Amino acid sequence: MTDTGTYGTRTFSAYDGTALAYHLAGAGEPLICLPGGAMRASAYLGDLGGLCAHRRLVLHDLRGTGDSAVPDDPATYRCERLVDDVEALREHLGLERVDVLAHSAAGSLGMLYAAAHPGRVRRLALVTPTAWAAGVPVTAEDRLSAARSRKGEPWFEEAYAALQAQLRGEETTGSAYPFFYGRWDEAARAHAAASPRQLNRAAAHVFATQSAFDPPATRAALADLTAPVLVLAGERDGVPTPERATEIAALFPGAELAVQPGGGHFPWLDDPGWFVRTVGAFFGAGPRGVRRS
Repeated sequence: MTDTGTYGTRTFSAYDGTALAYHLAGAGEPLICLPGGAMRASAYLGDLGGLCAHRRLVLHDLRGTGDSAVPDDPATYRCERLVDDVEALREHLGLERVDVLAHSAAGSLGMLYAAAHPGRVRRLALVTPTAWAAGVPVTAEDRLSAARSRKGEPWFEEAYAALQAQLRGEETTGSAYPFFYGRWDEAARAHAAASPRQLNRAAAHVFATQSAFDPPATRAALADLTAPVLVLAGERDGVPTPERATEIAALFPGAELAVQPGGGHFPWLDDPGWFVRTVGAFFGAGPRGVRRS
């Protein structure tokens, strides 16, 4: 891959023959971007607030999402099985070591990839991550407590009732989406409206199957990871809260924790400038990528 600006969609073959897609945006060293959801097409990441001006984003559509094919075996949606897809993407790109950005539910995938292939990870950024793979929970009270901090918002009462119903497993006509954003403005509403058609809900139910995770083993592996790690949380987010993000950062030796002021679950939308400066500085430090000859 050259350093000239590149855009478009590419495909590669996974270990089981499933055709997987990724989208290129920007110029510079490749940055593999793993979307959350769980199992949401990478389109929602956009250009990560303009990060594509500094790095070539490799926006991976996980199997069964976006432009990637649906696999023959639904069990391959399990988070630990997706690790092999990330490794296949690294091999396809021809890189010895890769920078990885994992958002939300893909935090677990990024962790499992780093645990399985520590020598392949140059730097790892976990953006508003969930860490089920390492046994760090997201509790109902985490979400409700973060939501209550928004009590002065005009939409609070309806959204809070919807969140309570959702956490009880009840049907609701309201929406808790506003709590995922630092600002519930037009851009946030458009971003939220796109979510249902980008999600593979059946795959999401398989992704976090409890037996997919071995937290003690993952914690032990991450404690030995030598690659620099950034954990980025939103001040207003409940998934995870800044306190949970602190727990996640503690899983790694010397990880950097950054909390975006006023940020929610999609920090590149809430304050693109802050996000790009923080993440860009993290990935811009240190030596350039090592390529295979």
